[in-house]
Amino acid sequence: MNWKFWDKKDKNEPKKKKSAAREWTDAIIFAVIAATLIRTFFIEAYTIPTESMERSLLVGDFLFVSKVNYGARTPMTPIAFPFAHHTMPITGTKAYWDGVKLPYYRLPGFSAIKKGDVVVFNYPMEADEPFNRPVDKRENYIKRCQGTPGDTLSIADAQVFVNGKANQAPPEAQINYEVTTDGSMVNSKTWEELHVTLPDQSPYYTMTAASAAALKKFSNITQVKAHITPKDSIGDGGAVFPYDPHYAKWNQDNYGPIIIPKKGWTVKLDSLSLPFYKRAITVYEGNKLELKGKDVYINGTKADSYTFKMNYYWMMGDNRHNSYDSRFWGFVPEDHIVGKAIFVWMSWDDNASFLHKIRWSRLFMGIH
Repeated sequence: MNWKFWDKKDKNEPKKKKSAAREWTDAIIFAVIAATLIRTFFIEAYTIPTESMERSLLVGDFLFVSKVNYGARTPMTPIAFPFAHHTMPITGTKAYWDGVKLPYYRLPGFSAIKKGDVVVFNYPMEADEPFNRPVDKRENYIKRCQGTPGDTLSIADAQVFVNGKANQAPPEAQINYEVTTDGSMVNSKTWEELHVTLPDQSPYYTMTAASAAALKKFSNITQVKAHITPKDSIGDGGAVFPYDPHYAKWNQDNYGPIIIPKKGWTVKLDSLSLPFYKRAITVYEGNKLELKGKDVYINGTKADSYTFKMNYYWMMGDNRHNSYDSRFWGFVPEDHIVGKAIFVWMSWDDNASFLHKIRWSRLFMGIH
């Protein structure tokens, strides 16, 4: 790096050769700045840590997330240690200083978030934690977008409907099944080949619809039945968003309808709507909301409606019965969106033998 703009010496003077230490310092500074700019505005690497997106994405998948598809989000916490998200790797201390905070702003992108996109975002419920990190320093989650701003979403028997139409399920999406046999054992290789997750703490087998159809053809298997929580009953997942008595019989498989907030949309505030939108109004959009009897006050002024300032999204995992997602914590605000997952560049299986730890078939696999 030749910083000529601060070199005031006579051009005719012979230039001194840089020392090795100076060359290394310049190179490191340039590398850090370049990498930080690339990670912030263009592309960043992430790892899949949980099973909530299986079998579309597997634990141990390393993927690249594009910041330019939806438009890069400018740093909201600009003073931070390079290459660390929120915690220093060795000391465990904060990797940022929140003494300086900038308002949310997003650069223009190639497209809006579409239903079916696999999206990385900051976990919105972390605002409730005792140690409340800034938005851009909260944990990263990855889910599939099922609903966009202004959509009316519902779930019937584990099928997602948006604006009255069924959403196409990803081909590798999984749910839990009840499997019974005639008493004989199923070969362990069969489970492995069909990528069936065997029961651990629950009595259910997790698999794709294609695997379930294949199992039904085995002569010693008498039943393969999807484990769907009936309508009007609390299921295995417990209570769901918005955790209100009016909606106590909603569950993870039979849910809604619910309207996803859109920037500029005005909602009437009453006892039925407040459970859904109070958090967005207060936590995400920074207003003070008070209830005085049956009256609603926003920032000290009586209000019977509210107009949203941001767009919101509904995110769900492909492993539907093993995913903690919008069904349990609600909407994802637009300022929490990090980027779009585009492809897997490496995949590592911790449970495989040494020679098979790399999942070669998944290298540079596009994410759909």
